[in-house]
Amino acid sequence: MKKWVVGLGCLGGLAVIVLVVGGGLAGTYNSLVSLDQSVLSQWAQVQNVYQRRADLVPNLVATVQGAAAFEKETFTAVAEARARVGQVSGEALQNAASNPEAFQQFQQAQSGLSSALSRLMVVVERYPQLSATQNFRDLQAQLEGTENRITVERMRFNEAARAFNTKRMSFPTVVIAGFFGDRFREKSYFEAQEAAQTAPKVEF
Repeated sequence: MKKWVVGLGCLGGLAVIVLVVGGGLAGTYNSLVSLDQSVLSQWAQVQNVYQRRADLVPNLVATVQGAAAFEKETFTAVAEARARVGQVSGEALQNAASNPEAFQQFQQAQSGLSSALSRLMVVVERYPQLSATQNFRDLQAQLEGTENRITVERMRFNEAARAFNTKRMSFPTVVIAGFFGDRFREKSYFEAQEAAQTAPKVEF
């Protein structure tokens, strides 16, 4: 009788331990999922504002081209940089938040477009009559607003990535995350790059 009671007590204690450990694992997993979704949501916002900039480029180039038709080298550079942005595949973009190589490819393509737009704005400075037109001023304001938005969304992405990485690298979460392979890979950060990440000059 006593052995039966002791055995039952041991089983009960074991069940409690399993429940506590299981609950802890589930809580940690759910926390990682929540933080991962926050990063992905913010990544979508980053893509959104960069896409808005890419959509502005053809109109901006067409407007400037009309007044500075012989600046072909600059227009070619902008067109090629925009094309490189478009060549970053949808699949790579979806996984970029957790894939350092894809993230780097995305950032390099966007940096190239930033640099090309900066050169385009230098061209505009040579044509004061162009900067005086309403169409150009409207596009200039939209580009400036978009560049500001890009800065904000990149900062928010970095904050979401930092929150995820901090949780993921904390003990015992780092051990638990390891069980899921690439499911909870460490997130990359946007980093400032010399000159290439400077917003195009849009004020004269």
